[in-house]
Amino acid sequence: MQSMELQNTVKEALNALYHHPDDAVRMQADRWLQDFQRTIDAWQVADNLLHDATSNPETLIFCSQTLRSKVQRDFEELPSEAFFQLRNSLNNLLKKFHKGPPIVRTQISIAVAALAVHVPAKDWGDGGIVNWLRDEMNSHPEFIPGFLELLTVLPEEAFNYKIAARPERRRHFEKELTAQMEIALNILTACLNISELKEQVLEAFASWLRLKHGIPGSVLATHPLVLTALSSLNSDILSEASVNVVSELIHYTASKSSGGISVQGPLIQVIVPQVMNLQAQLRDSSKDEEDVKAIARLFADMGDSYVELIATGSSEAMMIVNALLEVASHPEYDIASMTFNFWHSLQVILTKRNSDISFGDEASIEAERNQRLQVFRQSYESLVSLVSSRVQYPQAYQDLSYEDLREFKQTRYDLDGICYVLAVADVLTDAASVLGGDATLQILYMKLLEAISCCGNEHGEWRPAEAALFCIRAISSYVSVVETNVMPQVMDLLPKLPHQPQLLQTVCLIIGAFSKWLDAAPSGFSKLPLVIDILMSGMRTSEDSAAAAALAFRHICDDCRKKLCTYCKELFHIYYTAVNGEGSFKGSADDSLHLVEALSMVITELPPEPAKVALEELCASVITPLQAVINQGPEVFEKKHARELTVHIDRFAYIFRYVNHPEAVADSVHRLWPIFKAIFDLRAWDMRTMESLCRACKYAVRTSGRFMGTTIGAMLEEIQGLYQQHHQPCFLYLSSEVIKIFGSDPSCASYLKNMIEVLFKHTTSLLTSIKEFTTRPDIADDCFLLASRCIRYCPQLFIPSAVFPALIDCAMIGITVQHREASNSVLTFLSDIFDLAKSSKGEQYLSIRDSLIIPRGATITRILVAALTGALPNSRLETVAYALLALTRAYGMQALEWARESVSLIPLTVVKEVERSRFFQALSEAASGADVNTLILSVEELSDVCRRNRTVQEIVQGALKPLELNLVPVL
Repeated sequence: MQSMELQNTVKEALNALYHHPDDAVRMQADRWLQDFQRTIDAWQVADNLLHDATSNPETLIFCSQTLRSKVQRDFEELPSEAFFQLRNSLNNLLKKFHKGPPIVRTQISIAVAALAVHVPAKDWGDGGIVNWLRDEMNSHPEFIPGFLELLTVLPEEAFNYKIAARPERRRHFEKELTAQMEIALNILTACLNISELKEQVLEAFASWLRLKHGIPGSVLATHPLVLTALSSLNSDILSEASVNVVSELIHYTASKSSGGISVQGPLIQVIVPQVMNLQAQLRDSSKDEEDVKAIARLFADMGDSYVELIATGSSEAMMIVNALLEVASHPEYDIASMTFNFWHSLQVILTKRNSDISFGDEASIEAERNQRLQVFRQSYESLVSLVSSRVQYPQAYQDLSYEDLREFKQTRYDLDGICYVLAVADVLTDAASVLGGDATLQILYMKLLEAISCCGNEHGEWRPAEAALFCIRAISSYVSVVETNVMPQVMDLLPKLPHQPQLLQTVCLIIGAFSKWLDAAPSGFSKLPLVIDILMSGMRTSEDSAAAAALAFRHICDDCRKKLCTYCKELFHIYYTAVNGEGSFKGSADDSLHLVEALSMVITELPPEPAKVALEELCASVITPLQAVINQGPEVFEKKHARELTVHIDRFAYIFRYVNHPEAVADSVHRLWPIFKAIFDLRAWDMRTMESLCRACKYAVRTSGRFMGTTIGAMLEEIQGLYQQHHQPCFLYLSSEVIKIFGSDPSCASYLKNMIEVLFKHTTSLLTSIKEFTTRPDIADDCFLLASRCIRYCPQLFIPSAVFPALIDCAMIGITVQHREASNSVLTFLSDIFDLAKSSKGEQYLSIRDSLIIPRGATITRILVAALTGALPNSRLETVAYALLALTRAYGMQALEWARESVSLIPLTVVKEVERSRFFQALSEAASGADVNTLILSVEELSDVCRRNRTVQEIVQGALKPLELNLVPVL
């Protein structure tokens, strides 16, 4: 298609995209335009349309974005001599659009900056792009606004990984900019004389400061750009650009690359007083909220950057702390929360025992630490009072939409009702670390007393009391378990509070949070009847309060289990009331599992015989409804919804997991096996039911171990038969647990060997291509997890078996599966094989391993290199790199040669010789025992080179062909 025709087609497609009434047509136009942007023709067409005076704004925006994207990602498509023509064209466009539209000018500026990342400084003339830009500005002062935008984006593009530049070139570009910083700042200083450009100049200055090049603080302290930004802070209309500059200056003074605080003192002494002068504006009600937010940001930046100086507790430091307290007191949460990171960082420094105190012995160091804590004590006390009201329910919470109310709850609790450690709770725990939990409790208790005065009756204001209790709960782990002054009074207050659902939920949670106190404190256990009544009320009130009450009951039974052994009858009554529907339990089936767990933990503390009786009673309450369903006959049973069965089976999982009486659990499983077998036989097709039942069996095996006796043989026979029919992944993970417990037991060798061969033979017949891995990722994941378990626990059964070679071949097929867990399991299995020499059990099987791996080594290496260079996502690099390293450590020079052969398949235009050599050197050194992090950095660089754009990635994967397996032995 001719260029003019293409230009018209682009215009037509854009018109359809933005204006056609038919969604299908718009989608088709969008797809065509995206495909067009990837073509080589897009360069010329976009350039022509941008120079065309008749192009409308939509065309200009699209073409500027296209040109920017092409320069960033596809610059290598162009011949080397095209640079000057492209630079000149972009320069002309920058001049053409110097007054806008702004979005077009920005895209062109980014394109020029991206071009500078690709092309070495020498190609821009003497001094690189900044000198070139200075000359252009001197020659064409009328276009300075456009050139200023280019000067702003230049340092930003140094860290833009969308640009398909090689890592080495990216590093050189950053060095080039650093070397040209003085020229850039001189250009900006000269532009300050143009008053209407001051904001733009300051934004450009802030951008260059992000390079954090080590300009001496004494130079910056008197620099006109710095002085202009600082003076602009005091203007009636706060300059956003000046705030950005001062913020960057603060970060700059604390950065290692600038020399840090120790050498930036002159600049810090200029910045801090100017920012401190803004403190009064935090209280100015006439100030725009955005201005207040900007000022608060500067104080927060100072706190974060200078926290180590502030921790000295000097009078100047305390002025900054008081300003940060003022920010923390702001009614807008977004503003107040800016300081939260500072309070945490300060706490870490103040409470760190190995503090950098260079004098004295341990006693004097501790004395110095305590003195510092004392200096900041009042500040943290004030902080507790300031933030504790931040968690209060909204005034009109009942009017919130369902989604808004759910979001509010989720910022306070996770799905189990456990404290989410939201920002305010974090601040309270930081304060408790400095003040001590008991002292923080005292402050919050006073808040609670104030709040309770609002709760005089059922219709009183409950929100302040709920917020105070929430805060007390947040610091529960910092309060002494034998505290005697406040906690008894708190517990006495709880029954007197109204049973408002949200308040009751928090009351239940606070009871659970202080379960250790209930066990250990002198008056704690005496409060138990009182709090149990509250929990029972919580179970009947609302879904949220029932969930909180069940969780609290679990905590109490966990921490007070020894004392509760004599109260089994009462505990069973609570359990029956809630779980078996004898009461009006408002919680979900998942919440009821907390009660099962609670009772199971108490049973664990009973002597063997009473424990056996209690366990039988607990199991009977669960099996009865299951037995009733089974008794209705196979047809009815098979039609039941999975949830009707798993609600009961899940309780068995909790019982077998938390009742730590191995022999008693084994006896129970033996008695229950006929019912379990019936469920296996009738519901083997049902994944949810099978997962639930296998989970229960897994915990039974884990708890009972070798007491399982004959039951384990029946269980294995059952699952290996069903697996061949129904391919349920959970049968594999149950087998993994069996291998872990029984793998080294000689008496189990026969049926374990049979199980291994049956399961793996069938799995390898399923996973015959990457498509099958993709379709069945759970089977792949559990299969190779089981295989790794076999290497660890029963190599004597697994490695000599007939299925071992087939499983290695299967793993080679699956290395590049995109499913994260499946991929990790395959790679871990291969790493375990390569690391066999590290295992005392595995050493004797090295000859078998070598006979299988050496013929496949070149292919495995090729696939691993393909995975590193684009066949798998970047997030897997470390796992793949370890597999390659383990292979190299096992086979030394032979593996390095495999790696060399694999990388040599990639064309030199994609990976240069120097880049290859760097990778081989790092791999060789890591295999010899050098720091693995060096290899990871080298792998990341090779990966970056091979993924720099789509075309390169296609070339690399086309060369390495990871899906083609050559399993012919290498002679």
